Amino acid sequence: MLASSRKLASIGAQFAICPDNTIHQAFDLVTADSPIPWLHIADAVAQEATKRKFKVLGITGTKHLMAGPVYPDAMSKFGIDCRIPDEPDRGRIDSIIFRELVNRVFTEESRACFNEVFQKLKDQGCDGVVLGCTGIPLLVDPNDGPLPTLDSTRLLAREALKKDG
Repeated sequence: MLASSRKLASIGAQFAICPDNTIHQAFDLVTADSPIPWLHIADAVAQEATKRKFKVLGITGTKHLMAGPVYPDAMSKFGIDCRIPDEPDRGRIDSIIFRELVNRVFTEESRACFNEVFQKLKDQGCDGVVLGCTGIPLLVDPNDGPLPTLDSTRLLAREALKKDG
């Protein structure tokens, strides 16, 4: 990330983004030495969640993202709580991401799995769910699930367009 920010700065970039949610765990290690500022993906999601008045978000993505600090740390600054799927569901989601989505495999069974997990998160009090992996929005239909979704990659891209404009 740091090498990338240096290359980007050398060609005139004013800021940097990274659509990979999981790598944001290293965000604080990079930003202090970066020659240009970075937009944080979870901050972009938190801003949209605040705008939509969400109070408790379910977090989906890789098992490392779901169990890690990226979203809880960012959301706490906005007064938003986070919930994650239970361990078996985290394993199912991680498996779908790495065995299917990265290979462009999209099955009805996997889409139904996400909706089952979303329903469990709703039952735990979530009023929205973060799609914290670039592949999840390709599988999940936001109009077909039990919770409103927040597409982290799309929200980061929109934030970058606002900043650049």
